[in-house]
Amino acid sequence: MVPLLLVLLLALLLFGAGFALKALWIVAVVVLAFWLLGFLMRSTGAGGRRGRWYRW
Repeated sequence: MVPLLLVLLLALLLFGAGFALKALWIVAVVVLAFWLLGFLMRSTGAGGRRGRWYRW
C-alpha cells in the first residue's frame, strides 16, 4: 500500500511540475514579446536619435 501511495504522490508531483514549467514558458514568451516590442518601438530623442533601449 505504501509503495502505491508513493508512486501516486510522485506522479502527482511530476504532473504539477510539468504544468508549472509549461506555464512559466508561456509567461517567458509573453515577456520576451513585450520586450521586443519595446525595443523596436522606442521613442526618438531630442536630436532625432533613438535613445538607449536600457535604463541603467
